[in-house]
Amino acid sequence: MARVELQDIKKQYENGYVAVHGANFTIEDGEFMVLVGPSGCGKSTTLRMIAGLETISSGTLRIGNTVVNDIAPKDRDIAMVFQNYALYPHMTVYDNMAFGLKLRKFDKAEINERVQNAAKILGIESMLDRKPKELSGGQRQRVAVGRAIVRKPKVFLFDEPLSNLDAKLRVQMRAEISKLHRQLGTTMVYVTHDQVEAMTMGNRIVVMKDGHIMQLDTPLNLYNQPANKFVAGFIGSPAMNFISGTIERQNGLIFRSEKDALCLPVGRAHETALSGYIGKGVTLGIRPEDIYVQNRILTENETALAGEMTLEVEEPMGNETFIYAGCVDGTVVARIDPQELPEVGAAIHLVFDLTKQHFFDNATELAIR
Repeated sequence: MARVELQDIKKQYENGYVAVHGANFTIEDGEFMVLVGPSGCGKSTTLRMIAGLETISSGTLRIGNTVVNDIAPKDRDIAMVFQNYALYPHMTVYDNMAFGLKLRKFDKAEINERVQNAAKILGIESMLDRKPKELSGGQRQRVAVGRAIVRKPKVFLFDEPLSNLDAKLRVQMRAEISKLHRQLGTTMVYVTHDQVEAMTMGNRIVVMKDGHIMQLDTPLNLYNQPANKFVAGFIGSPAMNFISGTIERQNGLIFRSEKDALCLPVGRAHETALSGYIGKGVTLGIRPEDIYVQNRILTENETALAGEMTLEVEEPMGNETFIYAGCVDGTVVARIDPQELPEVGAAIHLVFDLTKQHFFDNATELAIR
């Protein structure tokens, strides 16, 4: 096991395009770190620089106490699991898992012990004599992970390993990889574009955009205290609602939307931070799960929206319902308990939880705290 330290890591290609702008973070020994972001954000490039598959333009990369900038991938003591499994089709599962050890001249007894142990951990003991074409997608991914486990590396690197699986298998495999991390206690770095994978698997998460690190934090802190509008909108499903407006003083501070359809008191926790924004434009953020239908007794932390909205879409999910309500300032998504609702097209009154408001500076998009 080892810690991985990135100091001002930059990747710039010959055409001048900068894929990663000075990444600075440390992955602690035994930690499960997830790199997440949309396509083209630089997460896979960062992982490939850790692996040695991409050269580092500038900065210092350490694995353990060793600077590895100029060390070949095979000598970094890492193991990588790819999106496309990368199994040899003509070899059995056993031979696929043993291949790397044979190249390193391990004796047969140790190879067999490592392969059998890895197969037992992954539940593929009965498949060792099969060829990859005889396996399902989930089974092939287990073999790819098993090939990495037998290496007993200092660091595991996962590059979107579940992208080719169907939804049910992805849920199953992410639980198995999390369980595997607890069993092995090895440092793991996992790249994904799926924020649900990131939130459910990572000890900490690096959120990236356009080669920059937007925020590095625990899953709950990213959800509850996003550093900026991008992180707030990327983490959480459905995405956070954003409404543009201004801050006014009226028996305390209020938020008024641009077209005056929505008028909300500012929660007490935000009053001090927003006192310097009176008369200025800000963006209100509110998560769908913090909006309710006004059909129950309200607490002192909640307030009904001023004016009516129109119920545009209702999406029953069984255990919950997504509703889309529109007004001149746009559409608001709410995630509510299953309940009787008006007909689509009818008026509806929604309630915002004032303790769960987020506000963002329109110029910088940074959270106002």
